Amino acid sequence: MAQLVDGPVRVTVPATSANLGPGFDSLGLALSLRDELEAEVLPEGLVVEVEGAGADGVPRDESHLVVRAMRAAFDLMGAQPPGLRLTCRNVIPHARGLGSSSAAIVAGVVLARGLVAGGQLLASDEALFDLAADLEGHPDNVAPAFYGGFVISGREDDHWYAVRVGVDPRITAVAFVPPTGVETSVARGLLPATVPHADAAANSGRAALLVAALTGQPEHLLAATRDWLHQDQREPAMPETLALVRRLRADGVPAVVSGAGPTVLAFGSADTSALTARCPDGWACHDLVVEPAGALLV
Repeated sequence: MAQLVDGPVRVTVPATSANLGPGFDSLGLALSLRDELEAEVLPEGLVVEVEGAGADGVPRDESHLVVRAMRAAFDLMGAQPPGLRLTCRNVIPHARGLGSSSAAIVAGVVLARGLVAGGQLLASDEALFDLAADLEGHPDNVAPAFYGGFVISGREDDHWYAVRVGVDPRITAVAFVPPTGVETSVARGLLPATVPHADAAANSGRAALLVAALTGQPEHLLAATRDWLHQDQREPAMPETLALVRRLRADGVPAVVSGAGPTVLAFGSADTSALTARCPDGWACHDLVVEPAGALLV
């Protein structure tokens, strides 16, 4: 039986944006908004404390997503604590397409490993990422939340893979966050079971161009962020989001639906003041950069 450590363990984990237009379920960026979480072993019971984004809508029991992720990681390492205290200070908006659920899962597995003596030997980064992606069901947000930066991810045989790629330092971003959210399950439910071959081919070409644009040729970002597979199909659930995307793109701004939406992510240069000035009434706007680090024990 693995041994548990005394004292609290703290982790920060970044927001993420997945898809980035044509990179459906495969491309993701870590962004400079971070949740902070703390956990410690108790003699018995479970205490869950939450403040910040989503605090009014999350459970305080074993069904809390961070707790579920921690339990799964403890099982992987052969250790279950008799009791737990979890404190979450949330900054990442919930149900907005900025990876709040992936951040919770990644934070949970990293916290659990930090609470087990020799946790790095019992659960490697690869094993922990594999578990986190299994819990989420797809890797595009989990990968940048875990590893940071720009990540290409997917599944090969029985395991998930994640390949981290450098990002051109000139690239910045603005997140336009609407006041109400859309659940990922609703957004995914609008997607068709099949797509025309021509659309799939066009999308794969733009996804390849997007990798080139983000890694060193940002002048191609507008063309590279064109999507055929998921954004327009989700319009019934988020009409204002798609309207904003179209307005920005018509003005030459590389704008996409962030993840499953409804946040809009717009790529810019070092000076994003012209973009933030276009924030719709009632929406929140965040100036962001690509976050080079994933989940960090602090």
